[in-house]
Amino acid sequence: MVTNSRQMPRRAAGNLFVVSAPSGAGKTTLCKEIIDFFPGLRHSVSYTTRPPRSGEVAGKDYNFVSRDVFDLMVAEGAFVEWAEVHGNRYGTAIRTLDEAQSAGYDILLEIDCQGAAQIKKNYRQGVFIFILPPDFSELKRRLERRGTDSPEVIARRIENARDEVRESIWYDYLLVNDDFAEALEKFKSIVVAEHCRTAWVLGLVPAEFGLSNTTEKT
Repeated sequence: MVTNSRQMPRRAAGNLFVVSAPSGAGKTTLCKEIIDFFPGLRHSVSYTTRPPRSGEVAGKDYNFVSRDVFDLMVAEGAFVEWAEVHGNRYGTAIRTLDEAQSAGYDILLEIDCQGAAQIKKNYRQGVFIFILPPDFSELKRRLERRGTDSPEVIARRIENARDEVRESIWYDYLLVNDDFAEALEKFKSIVVAEHCRTAWVLGLVPAEFGLSNTTEKT
């Protein structure tokens, strides 16, 4: 079990964790728990052209901008990924990721497979995690238990999930959310493991060790 997260040292630059999953796999709940556990891990705040919903806070839930401002940001190459969904545009700004990482904070981005693929193509780094349900029957049961979707919508979500699962093969980690507590512990372990990678730790070790990113084996 991963414990004492507050004692974990912070690197000079943070990690980008990109998390995808089919609807109903438990991504949102797992991400909330992982954010609460690691004080150096923060959610990415996306830009959108849709108006704020009741209770949403600008700069916390989303950065709300006009379509003209969004289009200008697209033209300037400000987004690492963006898409239009139900007539509204959503995007992740390169500056958002760069500033968080430069400040030494890890950043977590919940996004669909298409957006994750754009980030993998356009951004210099990232840790890609895909959350799987134990099987499609369980996924259907979870969607039905929500009580928010019609049978037709649930059927469409299951079909979409089949396509999304096929995309999971290129992610760095596959996390099966069968038992929530176990899945959460594995998620924590992924975050800790990424803080132990040689490239990230080199910036923290004493200079007397004589190590650097350019050190070669002899």
